[in-house]
Order: sequence, then C-alpha cells, then structure tokens
Amino acid sequence: MALTAFIGMGLFAGPITAVAVAAPCALPRTAAHHSLGVDSWDPAYPRPRNRIDAAMLFLSFPDSRPMTTPRELTADHFPATSDFYRRASYGKFQLRTHAGKRWIRMPSDSRSYGIRRDWQERQRTDYLRDAVAAADPSVDFSRYDLVYLVADPDAGGVDSDATKVVNLETPIEADGTELRRLVTVFEQSPPDRHVLAHETGHAFDLPDLYQRPASGLADWDTYVGDWDLMGSQFGLAPDLFAWEKWKLGWLTRRNVSCVPSGGGATSHTLRSLAAHPVGGRGDRRLAVVRTGQHEALAMEARGSEGNDRGLCAEGVLLYWVRSDRASTYGPVKVVDGHPGTHGCSDGSVYPSLADAPLGEGDSYTTDRGGGVRVEVTRRTADDTWRVKVTRQDGDA
Repeated sequence: MALTAFIGMGLFAGPITAVAVAAPCALPRTAAHHSLGVDSWDPAYPRPRNRIDAAMLFLSFPDSRPMTTPRELTADHFPATSDFYRRASYGKFQLRTHAGKRWIRMPSDSRSYGIRRDWQERQRTDYLRDAVAAADPSVDFSRYDLVYLVADPDAGGVDSDATKVVNLETPIEADGTELRRLVTVFEQSPPDRHVLAHETGHAFDLPDLYQRPASGLADWDTYVGDWDLMGSQFGLAPDLFAWEKWKLGWLTRRNVSCVPSGGGATSHTLRSLAAHPVGGRGDRRLAVVRTGQHEALAMEARGSEGNDRGLCAEGVLLYWVRSDRASTYGPVKVVDGHPGTHGCSDGSVYPSLADAPLGEGDSYTTDRGGGVRVEVTRRTADDTWRVKVTRQDGDA
C-alpha cells in the first residue's frame, strides 16, 4: 500500500468508512481529533492489520558531525517498537521497518529550524520539505506506508521534546505521492522508553490519553496513569486498552461483551487482555456498558504478561470512554477502584491509579447511565475474571 492510500486530512477526522462491528455498545465516530468511535474508520489513516512498511531516514546537519550511526539509532527503536505491536495485536499486525544505512545531509544548520515541542509552523514545514527533498534522490517514497525522519540527536538545535507526528494540511509531493503525515524523531540515544511506539499510535489514529495542563506544574498522567501507551510511554502497563484494540481491528465483535440496555444483572467472563492468542466467540477481552450517545463504561482484565508484564496490580480495570472528546481532552479516564490508596511509588507515573483495578470481591457504582454497579465476583483457576454488572434502568 502506498502513502496515498491513507494520507491525512489535517487535524480533524476525514471521510469515514463503515466497520463491521455491529454492536449496540459501539460508540459512533465523531469529528473530534482521533475520535475513539468504533462504528467507522477514517481512511485517511492506515488500519494496522497484516503488514505496514515504514521507511526510517536519518538526517544530519552542516553544523554538527554525528557521534552515532544510523545502525545504532535504528537499534534504539527496533525491534522494540515492532515487538510491542506484535504483542499488542496478538500477531495480527507486523510493522516492518526499512532503515537507511547512511546520513542524509540537510541543507541548513540544525538551529535554523527552531526545533522545539511547540514548533512554529513555517519553520517546521521548512524542515520537512528540506528533509524530503534531501532524501528524494535516494528514496522512493511511494514504496512506504509510513515515514520516520530521525535527526542527529547530537546536533545543537535538536530538541528531544519535539518528537511527534506532524499533520500537513498542504502535502509535500514526492515520487507521485502526497505526504501529509510524517513522524519526526529527535530523541537522544538511548531514547525514552516506547517513544516511537507511542508516536506510531498517532499514525494509526489513536489519541493522546494524557492531559496537557495549562500550567507546567500540573500532572500530565491523571487520566489513565500507567495503563496505556498513549497515556504514557513510561507506564508500567503500557498495553493498549481493549477499546483501542477493537478500534484497530485486533479485537472483533466476538471478543466484546455488550451489557444489555435494559435493567437487571448480567454476568461476564473476561480473559486477560495481553494473553495470547486471541480467539473467537467466548474469548471476551472487553465488556461495555453504554451510558450515553458518546459515552461508555469499559471493563477489561489486566494481568502480568506481554506488554503488561511490569504492571503494579492485576484485576479488572474500569475506564470511561468518550468518542466526542479530542486527543488530550480526556477521551479515556480510568476509574480508581481503590481511591485513597496508591501503588508502586518508585516506578509508577501516577501512583494513585497504579492500583486502580478491581480485585475479587471489589465493586464500583456510578449514577451515570441511569445507575450501574460492577462487581468482580471471582478469579478462576484458568486466570479469567468473572464480573457481574447490574443496571438500574435502560434509559441510556
């Protein structure tokens, strides 16, 4: 597949295509940036199933001689990034990277581009256009589904905080391809843990799940803590939420248990989210109570395996999903199943949520959606979790 198959439409959702979820608890996609609606897919983004080919290109500058090699920088990110997605997708997705073997010289000094987190659009566009033009003689951009532009980390004007996915409203044309989305990498070596996996998630239409506070003194991790890669790349349990795996197509309708809209109690059995492989009907990884037009309460079991092998506490994790909230504005908020306590203070990005999952005998009650009570009734010998959900009425 060429880049033209999924190039972006700017900062907001582009045209949508139907996705065969056929579930009453599937929230609709909205115009919110990186909406977590699962009833449709924005074809401006690649859906990460089967295989995606990525080019990794290395950029040097006239004002600095690189102190490392493209091979060493490739090893900073791969195979760790592709391994993360292989585990998260239950082997359904392969991220295959084609890394350059030499430095590509940029025409201007590193400081001339004003590289920083909140980058001026003109300077950022100059950087991207110069990078593509410098690489074009030796790179056929039409061969790749994703492009990583990796800057010399030791150049004086490089700021590691500027690593991000850049969406261009005016595309850059190369090799008959319109490039509207590029991953810019400015990480030091060694880089932040899972940083490229996080940025790659944006290329698959996943939102940032942290909050970006108005004051730099506020905590960025209050929404989801350690519990998702898109919340924090440093998290103890960074596997993607089951809801995101449903959106991406790694979980199907058969793996989702929808709580009926009418009043009454229902029982649900959940297998650990990270357990391989994922099966068909009966292998439930997500239970959902839809509580509004764009809101749902999601439940999944988190265990110490796969991408979650470093987690702080096992159990049934509850979180609210809003498909009408944009990236960084709280599309997901984890329910603290043990308010007033915390866990793993020496490693957690937000200890108050590190022990958030409900254990056997724990419960959670909310008035939203007409009233919902969730009880974890049993952890079985085969390491599944049984959950009882009671709805007070069916008005949602």
